[in-house]
Amino acid sequence: MTSDLTTPGPDELAALEQLAVAVATEAGQLVLDRPSDLGVAATKSSDTDIVTVMDQRAQDLIRTRLGAARPADGFQGEEAGGSTGDGSGITWVVDPIDGTVNYLYGIPAYAVSVAAVVGDPTVPGAWRPVAGAVVGPALGETYRARVGGGAFRRRGDGPETPIVPTGCTDLGHALIGTGFGYEAAQRRWAAEVLLHVIPQVRDIRRIGSAALDLCHVADGALDGYYERGLNPWDLAAGWLVLTEAGGTFIDVPTGDLTWAATAGIAAELERLVTGAIERVPPVRPRSAPGPG
Repeated sequence: MTSDLTTPGPDELAALEQLAVAVATEAGQLVLDRPSDLGVAATKSSDTDIVTVMDQRAQDLIRTRLGAARPADGFQGEEAGGSTGDGSGITWVVDPIDGTVNYLYGIPAYAVSVAAVVGDPTVPGAWRPVAGAVVGPALGETYRARVGGGAFRRRGDGPETPIVPTGCTDLGHALIGTGFGYEAAQRRWAAEVLLHVIPQVRDIRRIGSAALDLCHVADGALDGYYERGLNPWDLAAGWLVLTEAGGTFIDVPTGDLTWAATAGIAAELERLVTGAIERVPPVRPRSAPGPG
């Protein structure tokens, strides 16, 4: 894959964004129509890290639609058969259902995340998103963004509106999202870090979808968010929505940590989380997952 981080021109960016919205919306409708044979098809990093029948069906649909529209582009998806090289300088980074456990249990906080990126998404720090969409089909929400174009949200059949983060400037009054991963050691580590974080903020939310967490910082439903162990497909589209909305996003490959915030608390949140991490014994570094 190429490592060129050149941003496409305005017309191509608009076309990429439109395509991301279209395929994410179609896949969202597919997963919303829950089949009678919905169930756990496989596990990945642990017994709690699951793949449902619909994860694979949704990814196959997205890959087919993107391949028909832009056959020279690369593709990196979370599920099986999800990685190909690129010939155009663009790679599509896709999570067909971000929040699979929520989906399995009928909790509506899950999303389809589709992003066009430049660079090599298999190499930390060597890529960035340029257009993308996050669709929460059960919530009736669609987020979209492209470089230089701002970030927008549509709810149901209502009007599309630009979004911005909150104006929060006091970490003690901030609502912060986080997540805990799937491996037992990672969850224990995250819980210990949280013990140091939670007394310093208004409250904590664990929603269960990194893509939605990032979009919620973008639209003001959260003031900040941090999590360890995210993959490119978890964060690509949400990253762009957040930064185009005016929020702060940091992905730290060496520490395997992602955090995001409204500008008014970004520096404070970074100090709080990194300070908490320094006080908690490290866990064994997770092995880098292969595509799919």
